Amino acid sequence: MANTRSAKKAARKTVRRTEINKARRTRMRTEVRKVEEAIASGQKNAAQEALAAAEPVLVRTAQKNVIHRNTASRKVSRLAARVRSMPS
Repeated sequence: MANTRSAKKAARKTVRRTEINKARRTRMRTEVRKVEEAIASGQKNAAQEALAAAEPVLVRTAQKNVIHRNTASRKVSRLAARVRSMPS
């Protein structure tokens, strides 16, 4: 367990940040899942709308250092490619 005052404060901060990051990660995964479900259902318009909603969430998650920026970029790129390749 933490002994110094600074270590105790750091431990408290870690607990708070973990909760916030968990919420951000959950939100990101939900948005990505919505895009994947729209792709699976074959609805291109719904998939495009879901992608438009998911992209800023992914970018914001990367900016907050919850995920790496290259990971966010890769996810956006792959989702966009799958949506583009859908039949109209």
